[in-house]
Amino acid sequence: MDLGLRGKVAAVTGGSEGIGRATVQRLVQEGMKVALCARRPEVLNAFVEELRKTGADVLAVVADAAKPGEPERFIEETVRHFGRIDIVVNNAGATGQSPFDAVDDAAWQQDLDIKVFAHIRTARAAIPHMKKQGGGRIINLNMVGAKQPAAGTFPTTISRAAGLALTKALSKELAGHNILVNAVAVGKIKSKQQERRAARQGISVAEHYEKTGKTIPLGRMGEAEEVAGVIAFLASDAASYVTGSCVHVDGGLSGAL
Repeated sequence: MDLGLRGKVAAVTGGSEGIGRATVQRLVQEGMKVALCARRPEVLNAFVEELRKTGADVLAVVADAAKPGEPERFIEETVRHFGRIDIVVNNAGATGQSPFDAVDDAAWQQDLDIKVFAHIRTARAAIPHMKKQGGGRIINLNMVGAKQPAAGTFPTTISRAAGLALTKALSKELAGHNILVNAVAVGKIKSKQQERRAARQGISVAEHYEKTGKTIPLGRMGEAEEVAGVIAFLASDAASYVTGSCVHVDGGLSGAL
């Protein structure tokens, strides 16, 4: 199925590993030009070299999405290099889940910076360009816990809930400019973070994935590529009447719609 993405330009934050990496690979496969940013130049540049060997038109920008000015610089470098920007994927982030009394102000601020302010700053930088072009897409990565907060999940569920509010409010404000804004809420997806969690538990990655998979209705953890497929759909012509929505990619884990 042709998603109508060939030749369009995407900017993906946190694009060197995990869901970000899988998203970049999927968008490149669809014929898109892709800019990606990440904090670690060695990981970022190695990935970009792999992509360029396949003929992909990609731009690597070393940037920390959590720092003021960095998301804006990433977007401006994307537009300067490719001449436009059609899709922004706000993917950069990490999961911080602790009891409320174990989270200090610094941890709260760090979480808000990467999961709320980073989304605000990339959107604010990209929207003027999208308005001039006559439209665009903003896709914000989120988690199912944003709709179903649980004990011991601070500060992540609070930051993620704010991200959903941002998505919905922006979708209404930008609809008249044909800029569609949606969120993708993930459940338990295989990742480097999950591998580190296995190491902390003193078990193998395979054991961790099998154990965690038993808690999910589909009986397994998700793959980053499965999330990337939904992101590609939301970026595509097939989703031209979808805005202000949050799509769950969680194997049926969440109890909320």
